[in-house]
Amino acid sequence: MNFTNTETIQKQKFRIRNLLPEIGIDQARKEILSGLTNKKKTISSKFFYDKKGSELFEEITQLPEYYPTRTEKSILESIAPKLMNRNSSFEIIELGSGDCSKISILLDAVEERNQKNLNYMPVDVSMSAIENSVTELSERFPWLQINGYVADFIHQLGQISHSDKPRIICFLGSTIGNFAKNESIEIIQNLAKGLLKGDSLLIGFDLVKSEPVLHSAYNDSKGVTERFNKNILNVVNEIIKSDFNASDFEHRSFYNSKKSRIEMHLVANKNTLINSPLFEEPIKFYKGDSIQTENSHKYTISTIEDMLGNSELEIINIYTDPKKWFALVEFCI
Repeated sequence: MNFTNTETIQKQKFRIRNLLPEIGIDQARKEILSGLTNKKKTISSKFFYDKKGSELFEEITQLPEYYPTRTEKSILESIAPKLMNRNSSFEIIELGSGDCSKISILLDAVEERNQKNLNYMPVDVSMSAIENSVTELSERFPWLQINGYVADFIHQLGQISHSDKPRIICFLGSTIGNFAKNESIEIIQNLAKGLLKGDSLLIGFDLVKSEPVLHSAYNDSKGVTERFNKNILNVVNEIIKSDFNASDFEHRSFYNSKKSRIEMHLVANKNTLINSPLFEEPIKFYKGDSIQTENSHKYTISTIEDMLGNSELEIINIYTDPKKWFALVEFCI
């Protein structure tokens, strides 16, 4: 996560603009400090995604226990031909783009007559993820125009320029589930405000299912999710110059049935003090103290419908897999 160097990477086939410095390292530090000094300690899940974190998450998506990625991809494969050829000229904005395997499914379905009029705009907080993704896509789809943004799309979506072409805004991977209920509703309604007639919004939602399936997905047998969870401490150390030792914390992930969400925590396995030049005094952790690093909410169709609130959004399509484990929901105004 590069908060300090404003840069635009311009190559023949793509451009990447880094907007994170406009938020600034101070804002990131403020957010981390606020979470660590609360009575209920938290670190925002967006801080998972440095270069190492992005690599570990990509590894997670390929694990047999981790059903969301392969299930969502199967749905994308079934809807891509129709979705990608409704308009002869359009733009795809992908929020939290990460790796390019999902968008590749959509791009593979674009008919040759429509290829020259398609512009793809990936948006992610990880510069390395964007660079790897657009490099691969530009080689695989030489006809594709790519304008990438390294940005916190929750706060910087308005800074992402776009044309007057019809747009498909993709928010895949059930990333919406990482936010609290009120935050997710606000995100959807903010996205709705930017939609024009002819635009659509495609959001991935992980659906409620049996607890053993959910538990296995976030507690894999190879321990990749554990390494991913602990790596967030290395990211925090880099940003606030703290001295977290990942070996002093254990990965814990469980399903909270009352709140319909997986919770991921790092739990201290010993008493320890964490220092940082930004702390007024060291932060004390007693054995058993927890830092919550992620929520992953699970939905029903009715709870998805409830999220529309008073917005002008309408659901025009709900695409699911045969087991109804995952849903891609298409909205428009």
